[in-house]
Amino acid sequence: MSKFNKTYIFGISMISALGGLLFGYDWVVIGGAKPFYERFFAIASIPNLQAWAMSCALIGCVIGAVISGVVSDRFGRKWPLVFSAFLFTVASVGTGFAPTYDVFVFFRIIGGVGIGLASALSPMYIAEVAPSHLRGRFVSLNQMTIVVGILAAQIINLLIAEKVPIGATDEFIRTSWNGLMGWRWMFFACAIPSVLFLLLAFFLPESPRWLIKAGKQEKAFPTLKKIGGDEFAREEMQSIQLTLNDSSEKADFKSLINPKFRNVLLIGIVLAVFQQWCGINTVFNYADEIFSAAGYGVSDTLFNIVITGSVNLIFTLVAMFTVDRWGRKKLLLIGSIGLATTYIMLGSAFYFQLKGVAVLSLVVGAIAIYAMSLAPIVWVVLAEIFPNRIRGAAMALATFSLWIACFILTYTFPLLNKSFGAAGTFWVYAGICILGFLFIVRKLPETKGQSLEEIETMIS
Repeated sequence: MSKFNKTYIFGISMISALGGLLFGYDWVVIGGAKPFYERFFAIASIPNLQAWAMSCALIGCVIGAVISGVVSDRFGRKWPLVFSAFLFTVASVGTGFAPTYDVFVFFRIIGGVGIGLASALSPMYIAEVAPSHLRGRFVSLNQMTIVVGILAAQIINLLIAEKVPIGATDEFIRTSWNGLMGWRWMFFACAIPSVLFLLLAFFLPESPRWLIKAGKQEKAFPTLKKIGGDEFAREEMQSIQLTLNDSSEKADFKSLINPKFRNVLLIGIVLAVFQQWCGINTVFNYADEIFSAAGYGVSDTLFNIVITGSVNLIFTLVAMFTVDRWGRKKLLLIGSIGLATTYIMLGSAFYFQLKGVAVLSLVVGAIAIYAMSLAPIVWVVLAEIFPNRIRGAAMALATFSLWIACFILTYTFPLLNKSFGAAGTFWVYAGICILGFLFIVRKLPETKGQSLEEIETMIS
């Protein structure tokens, strides 16, 4: 029985997962800055520019997701992670200094490329270094750091922003500390963890599975040995080599059209899209509108966002301790039906014009359900279901689909909200969650406790 070096695995997993922390911070910081930069750039009454400012980073996410497959298959997992850390650093500084709306959008897109790279590479790297019986927990570290990043952004936004009087005019906000400098410091703060990630990423070992795929077996063995000892290293190398030898195909995007990969790609793409179209990200990105509709002012909204972030973190920890016990499929099913039920009640609360704590409680409940299910578990499944030969390209395709879905979600929420109201919008999301539940029941096998190579054999 192999004795695993959990300290070493945890260390390299946490370094890789810093990409998730920056992903979470960069993704959510804009929600707290939104009431202030909109007044600074005079776009508070221009819906299309508001929507573009919120969703432009997703263009970068899509670009990052697409190139992640090419660069991770050619250069490995490590150096693209280093590059993503560099992009986060540039974006945080550039966005904070942005003198105009167009410059602001440009650096948001740069940050989005970093998110797209990190969102594909961090969970994939961790899945490739973690032993099968611990993989769910270690891959969930990436989601935990995303949530920590989200909560850090929410707390920093709250600490930086000065209290805004109820009924404050746009001009008052624009000329206040918040409107002139506060929102800039919200983005500047991201530079600190970005530089830390950039420095630590240089110390990551390359993924042994990528090294074996690249014909560098002699470099893969020391890392595998450090993870689980000599016997584990030999068995893993043999198992990995068998899946690679099973076909002489060159692993690239063209390989994805092979009919034998159709089923696994369908599962990956649908889960990626569903994680976004379940609708929870609108709570983070449009908290201002959602809590305003529930009767809260700007300062109260910032505090409520911190509450939702804290719940997000607590229930992500619940997921980490249940994913390898309960299994992936069970948690995804609980999340799907739980969100559908909560959205029906949330839509009803808006329909009957309930205010305050009633809406806040349902929002918090939805976030708790999402945090222990769809948020971390989809990334676990995506990181483990794709065959070794096509993992980089397939993960890129799934992540690309996820960010396209996220762009559509983020851009359409104000339009849905205007057309159907908050009640109708959340009922739409409830219907999507029911469809996701049915897909998972029919299509997703349980992957708990299986090695990556065993999963490949099971799903192919």
